[in-house]
Amino acid sequence: MKSVLVGVDHSQSSRRAVQFTLERALLNSWHITIAHVINWSPYKFSTKEDNERRPLRRKQEVEQAHAKIIQPLLDWIAAEGRFTNIDISTDIRHGRPSEVLADMARGDEHDLIIVGRTGESNLRNAIFGSTASRLAQHSPVAVVVVP
Repeated sequence: MKSVLVGVDHSQSSRRAVQFTLERALLNSWHITIAHVINWSPYKFSTKEDNERRPLRRKQEVEQAHAKIIQPLLDWIAAEGRFTNIDISTDIRHGRPSEVLADMARGDEHDLIIVGRTGESNLRNAIFGSTASRLAQHSPVAVVVVP
């Protein structure tokens, strides 16, 4: 196993998933991709004005996700000090998180996906099912769900 994808959001469960991944990466010399997926559906009905503003909004959403989710994780990893030799990359995409993570694993040739058990939208997950559950059912590679 060489490349591992870890899906993250704002949740503490995501931070535990990153911690779990980093500790194993130290032992196994893994490359880690930390990915955040901005929940977005291409099937939403949009007005002409929405379509014209969408590229700018997408860019702003990516910048906000980097500032609020990815960079704090990278800062925390750096502050830990013991993970400096791990090869880490980051990726932010739009779409349905379970589908995008599965597509990333397939297309970028990751060997494993690691996610937290609960994400930032607990009420919606209780009603419709969680990203982790959907991912475990549809992923082309093994999925580890960290409590």
